[in-house]
Amino acid sequence: MSLPEGQPAPPPAWADLPFFAESYPGIATTLAAETRQILPPAPQRFAALDACPPEAVRVVILGQDPYPTPGHAHGLAFSAEPHVRPLPRSLGNIYKEMTEDLGSCPADADLRFLAAQGVLLLNTALSVPAGEAGAHARLGWSQLTAEVMARLSDRPRAFLLWGKPAQSYQRYIAGQDHLVLASPHPSPLSARRGFFGSRPFSKVNNWLRARGETEINWTGQGSAQKGASG
Repeated sequence: MSLPEGQPAPPPAWADLPFFAESYPGIATTLAAETRQILPPAPQRFAALDACPPEAVRVVILGQDPYPTPGHAHGLAFSAEPHVRPLPRSLGNIYKEMTEDLGSCPADADLRFLAAQGVLLLNTALSVPAGEAGAHARLGWSQLTAEVMARLSDRPRAFLLWGKPAQSYQRYIAGQDHLVLASPHPSPLSARRGFFGSRPFSKVNNWLRARGETEINWTGQGSAQKGASG
C-alpha cells in the first residue's frame, strides 16, 4: 500500500480488514491535501485500534468523531491528554454519569487506562477538521467502523453505542450473546435525553461478572495501569 507522506500505516492487528486496501488510500490522500488542521494528529489517528488488538477487546464504546478542539483529541474516543482542563464537555457528562453509577470517576481526562483493560474507545469517524465537528462524517470512515463491529462479533462482547451515528452500526454486530447498550450521546445537546441515568458502567460490569470475567476498573482508582498511563 502506498500512502502519502505523513499518513499513518494501518494498525498491524487490524490491517487485514478490507477497508485498508479499498478505502483508506483515498482517505489518506484527501487528508494529506487538507489545508485545515486535522485532528487528532496523524500519528494518533489509529491510537484506539493500536491499543486494542481484536483478541484483547472486551468492551466497545462507540462515539461520533474526535474532539474538534486542538489539543484535546488523541485518538481514543472521549479521551484527552491528562493535562486538559476544563474537561471536554462530553467527557464531563460521562464522568457525571459514572459518579452517579459507581460513586467516583477518573481524576483526569486520560482514558488510556481503559484501553489497557480491553475497552476499545472508537469513533465512527477518525478525523475532524479543527472547529468543524462532523465535517468528516462522510469521508469514508464508515467502512472501517462497520468492519470493526463485524470483526468483534466473533465472541460475546459488550457494545456501548452512544448517539445515533453509533447506533446505526448495531446492524453489523452479529450473534445473540453480546451485551448491546444504546443511549443518547453524552454531549451537552443530548445527555439529558437518556444518557444520564443509563448506568452503562455497572451494567457492563454486572454482565462481565455473570460471565465469570474480570470487571472493568472504570474509575482508575487503585489501578497500576492508570498510574502508568498518566
